[in-house]
Amino acid sequence: MTKRHILITGGAGYIGSLLTSELLRQNYRVTLVDSLLFGGESILPFLSHPNFHFFKADVTEPRVIRDAAAKKNWQTPHAIVHLAGIVGFPACQAVGKQVAWKYNVEATKTVFDQSADLGVDRFVFASTYSNYGLSEDGKPVTEATPLNPQSLYAETKIAAEEFLLTQKDASCAPLLFRFATLYGISPRTRFDLIVNQFVLEAFTKRHLIIYQRGYSRSFVHIRDVVRGVIMGLEAEQSKVRGEVFNLGTEKGNYSKNDIVNFILKRMPETVVEYKDLTFGGDMRDITVSFEKIKRVLGFETTLDVDNGVREVLFALKSGLIKDPTDDRYRNAQFIVQ
Repeated sequence: MTKRHILITGGAGYIGSLLTSELLRQNYRVTLVDSLLFGGESILPFLSHPNFHFFKADVTEPRVIRDAAAKKNWQTPHAIVHLAGIVGFPACQAVGKQVAWKYNVEATKTVFDQSADLGVDRFVFASTYSNYGLSEDGKPVTEATPLNPQSLYAETKIAAEEFLLTQKDASCAPLLFRFATLYGISPRTRFDLIVNQFVLEAFTKRHLIIYQRGYSRSFVHIRDVVRGVIMGLEAEQSKVRGEVFNLGTEKGNYSKNDIVNFILKRMPETVVEYKDLTFGGDMRDITVSFEKIKRVLGFETTLDVDNGVREVLFALKSGLIKDPTDDRYRNAQFIVQ
């Protein structure tokens, strides 16, 4: 029996392509909207699937959700998963404030308004734990912790969050996830994320240069993120309406030096060089609490950083990703081409 219809913006990307795969496996109908800035190879395997529909469009277009939903004689989407945007502080810096605001804030409002007009039941928004910035007291940050953005990317995500939270009583219920730093392989893998990047550099160069070695961050495997999003789609609306959830695990709170040790476990020949240089950008030195998502949704992760390092290393050694240094695996570099 076919499950509900889900529409995903940015569905050809790092998270979206894997989420699409899993939803189709679970017999959902999926409409995928993407402008294909990074190409469409990640969604080629889905094209012949009877429950899959692809609609090429830019999310800033005023009728994109209406038009995408109308192309198939399916029921109105039960939910919109809004992943599209300029993702990461280097990419936002590359395009500038005006463009970043257009795609990350104004487009979110546009997509939400269309979703509500269509009668969509739920709006799932991808945000980031970088909104917390630097922890002032060293205690684990919760969803109620004051936000302290250190980058343009975080500023845009906070502005989009603020808009959505004003809509918590709308017919279309907003649900916000603040993702930890992702790692792992997907149909459109990224190598500009710490764990994946460190594995690639250690594998190709046998050398790592580490800045801010003692800074604490939070990490989560992309497959666990996909599981968490689906749990949010399936949860009772009363549990998630207008709610913000940190998505990750306390077991994923590590310093950069801890991540290096996971790399050295698999590639002990790697030469590690530490530098004390600080730089402007997405500064984060925080430990994150994930008590709420565990308590409310029953979410727990199934994979850890060691799993991710092993997975990425296997993909590189076996040649599954032919040219991992290509710019299309890095958001900022590809955007500025």
